[in-house]
Amino acid sequence: MSARLAPPGVLLRRVAPLAALLALSGLAAAGEDGGVDLKALWSDPTFQKQFVGSYGIDAEVEPRLMPEEVKLLEEVRPFMADNLPEAEARLKAGMKEDCSATLDFTLGGIAFQQERLDDALACYERAVQKFPSFRRAWRNLGLIKVRNQDYDGGIHAFTRMIELGGGDAYSYGLLGYAYSAKEDYQPAEASYRNALLLQPDNTDWRLGLTECVFKQEKFEDAASLLDALLDRYPDNANFWLLQAHAYLGLNRRLDAAQDLEAMDRIGKSTVDSLHTLGDIYVGEELLDLAAQAYERALDKDPSQPVSRPLKAAEVLASRGGTAQARQLATGIHAAFDATMGEADRRSLLKLEARLSMTDGDGGAETAKVLEEIVQLDPLDGEALMLLGQHYSQQQEPDRALFYYERAASLDKYAVDASIRQAQTLVGMGRYSDAVPLLRHAQELKPRDDVARYLEQVERIAKARR
Repeated sequence: MSARLAPPGVLLRRVAPLAALLALSGLAAAGEDGGVDLKALWSDPTFQKQFVGSYGIDAEVEPRLMPEEVKLLEEVRPFMADNLPEAEARLKAGMKEDCSATLDFTLGGIAFQQERLDDALACYERAVQKFPSFRRAWRNLGLIKVRNQDYDGGIHAFTRMIELGGGDAYSYGLLGYAYSAKEDYQPAEASYRNALLLQPDNTDWRLGLTECVFKQEKFEDAASLLDALLDRYPDNANFWLLQAHAYLGLNRRLDAAQDLEAMDRIGKSTVDSLHTLGDIYVGEELLDLAAQAYERALDKDPSQPVSRPLKAAEVLASRGGTAQARQLATGIHAAFDATMGEADRRSLLKLEARLSMTDGDGGAETAKVLEEIVQLDPLDGEALMLLGQHYSQQQEPDRALFYYERAASLDKYAVDASIRQAQTLVGMGRYSDAVPLLRHAQELKPRDDVARYLEQVERIAKARR
């Protein structure tokens, strides 16, 4: 079983916040959450044609017209093609207060075509008040209400239309959008699935459905939906990133890595995606590939904070990738030496000191660097600990004890420094002096391994009395 760097949820968060991915991918439009680009939809000629519809009548489900109303519509109809203001004026002049809801519906269509949505909305509301089963009027009410971000009103209108036996792709899609905007993802998912069934090639519905299954952590469904989108749009980096997000949710890390590599191949990787790729490779013990990913991230944006590649180098070092960490540290020097702050410079120097000691070649130069760090910051516990380790390796126990004692005065390092002191004293044969230090460490933070070590040291100290 491969070692793991972090649980899937941690890496999933590192890829990028889901809301940001969805926005980048077109799942959010005009700053709104949801799966439809409303602006693009509203300007779509097919949608507009379906919205306005014919001005005919379905006698079974729509209000009847009186003979004089039929005559009025016949009079108005010729002007609807190229003279909407005239059509509106003639229609209004002939309408009575108790006229058929069909006339209100027709007037709403004329107002809509002139982009007067508030007037159109008022006409459709009058139409459904007069004739509550007026399906087309409920549909258009829903479309405008969703456009106006009245999601409750839109849901009510579309639901009423469906109850009356209606339902088309746009209505189901925008019903899904409304539910999604209210973060009610189960009915949103059902609505988008109906829309996609009716318009299987509509990218908006597929994206909206993808958002809904993501929000419900149905990552298998999300990955499958994105397969279809990637077949259609193989150069869309955000779709690759979203699918990587889904695979991480499924703990399929190497599949996620393939998607992130695909982003890089099309030239659209980011610092975030490359760092996530590196993290995945570290978790799979593929340290050479991890170092390459981190180096690509380093090259991607020279203005990024040095803390990111520095942390990556520390991760490599902690996983035994000494050579890879050293290679990345060299790249960090090349990219940031001229701009690096003092704190980051000290962190990099301490990392290089640890790497040198891991290789067993920490010489005088390493000690000199660490002593300079301590001179700048006498409370740098990590540097004090590293100096103690250095002098222990150099067979200078008295100097090692000096630095361990200083580190032990700092709360964060008190336990580890006390244990190191005790180990150094044991190496010098001073078992009795080591016992109180180990006891102190156990009081601060009990550990089974230290307890066993303390027992052994106490036994030897008693035997030597």
